[in-house]
Amino acid sequence: MLRYLPFLLVLALWIYAFIDCLNTPEEEVRGLPKVVWVIIILLFGEVLVGPVAWLVAGKVRHAPAGGAAGGTARTRRTEWVAPDDNPEFLKSLKDSEGNKGDKADTPKDDDALLRDWEADLRRREEELKRRESGEDPQPPA
Repeated sequence: MLRYLPFLLVLALWIYAFIDCLNTPEEEVRGLPKVVWVIIILLFGEVLVGPVAWLVAGKVRHAPAGGAAGGTARTRRTEWVAPDDNPEFLKSLKDSEGNKGDKADTPKDDDALLRDWEADLRRREEELKRRESGEDPQPPA
């Protein structure tokens, strides 16, 4: 089994370099066009020249965010922030709360709406009772 290990490591490096090259945007490829790098990786994969050349010289490498090189430097990707931690999102919620328009804006309006619903519910209950007792044979239209 150990005699296959070098072959498997070379194959893994070859596949990694090939997929990395295909997934790299064209503007991040250094030195040669992307197509030429793919051909170099495929042709010289068995002797590790192609994959190692790609990993060393073919791609622009970025320092990791928060790593030793950058610390607080911003990367090209913006960091995701939860909505409850995002001040702009919270401000937009406060702005939209003030512009309800057609909804009840004050507790007095809420109380009036509740009284109307209760009155409507009482009226419907009375109609059902009359219908069940036979007083009102006609269902309401």
